[in-house]
Amino acid sequence: MVPNLMTFKHILLAAGLVLCPLLASARPLLSLVDIQGIRENQLVGYGLVVGLSGTGDKNQTKFTSQSVKNMLSQFGVQLPANVDPKLKNVAAVAVNASIPALAGKGQSLDITVSSIGDAKSLRGGTLLLTPLKGVDGQIYAMAQGNLVVGGVNAQGNSGTGITINIPTAGLIPNGGIIEREIPSSFLTSTDVVLNLKVPGFNTARNIEKEINRVFGPEVAMAESHARIRVRAPHKASQRVTFLAMLENLEVEQQKKLDRVVFNARTGTIVVGKDVRVHTAAVSHGNLTVSVVENFNVSQPNAFSNGKTTVTPSSDVSIDQERGKVFIWPEGNQGTSLQSIVDAVNSLGASPNDLMSILIALDESGALDGELVIL
Repeated sequence: MVPNLMTFKHILLAAGLVLCPLLASARPLLSLVDIQGIRENQLVGYGLVVGLSGTGDKNQTKFTSQSVKNMLSQFGVQLPANVDPKLKNVAAVAVNASIPALAGKGQSLDITVSSIGDAKSLRGGTLLLTPLKGVDGQIYAMAQGNLVVGGVNAQGNSGTGITINIPTAGLIPNGGIIEREIPSSFLTSTDVVLNLKVPGFNTARNIEKEINRVFGPEVAMAESHARIRVRAPHKASQRVTFLAMLENLEVEQQKKLDRVVFNARTGTIVVGKDVRVHTAAVSHGNLTVSVVENFNVSQPNAFSNGKTTVTPSSDVSIDQERGKVFIWPEGNQGTSLQSIVDAVNSLGASPNDLMSILIALDESGALDGELVIL
């Protein structure tokens, strides 16, 4: 059964005696899992930044002038339909923020503002009152304030200029105020669901065993390699105490297979320290084919009535670099990372050549690690 409040008090007193010694590979439970219902929520809005020094949207950005006309109409200022105000000090922006889990009304939020028109810089601007909506279309916060812009843009009359960082995006620290709370299943659900950040059957089983060992049998149940369902108290205060105790548990994480990560765009290769290569022979060599096109002029003899012609001549040559063969020795657990690096360096392989070698080793079954190509 779920421990009651009296049971919690006894467990709290005996927690130091119940927990096992910290293992070398053990980690805090809440660093391995996310609690279902405790999450951030994204908000987005559309607003206007004013007070710019001639660096706002140009006249061809029609939605900026339309937004200004709509805003002025709310204050009783009506512009004729055929009037197109030339606005150099105003920019249309996208506004976004994140509401922390279980945040309440009146709490402040950090706001990010980004230009969506052709403004050159938002430096020195002020965001007018902007509603921020969630994915359901409801307004959850309001944003307003002076922007902090780290970028600088300077341009001369000749058209030359310089830009440092990004001047068309900025921040408003504590510029948003939460107006509506987002309901969470954490407070209403009967059970607490733990979702593993890195799924693994052994890790899920270890979490289940450790929770049941401390709180009693059948409190936790691993439903899959990525989810553990935990029976928790219904009262809010008891649930907080229960999760505080879960936070102190140490669980041994399943050992992950080391990876070889290759970024094909940048040529960056990262090899985990526990990657092993078993006995294999590798040959590395290059084959270069060169084709040179020449044009010869054929000149006829005098008085031969012949014509001067141009005849093509092609020279084809094949240059094959003498390949090298290297055999990795077989150790107790395969060849270490240092041996792999030394062997590849001895072959004179480039990052792309190294990736080709590692792919071939993985296909042959000699690579003891996970190959990831970005």
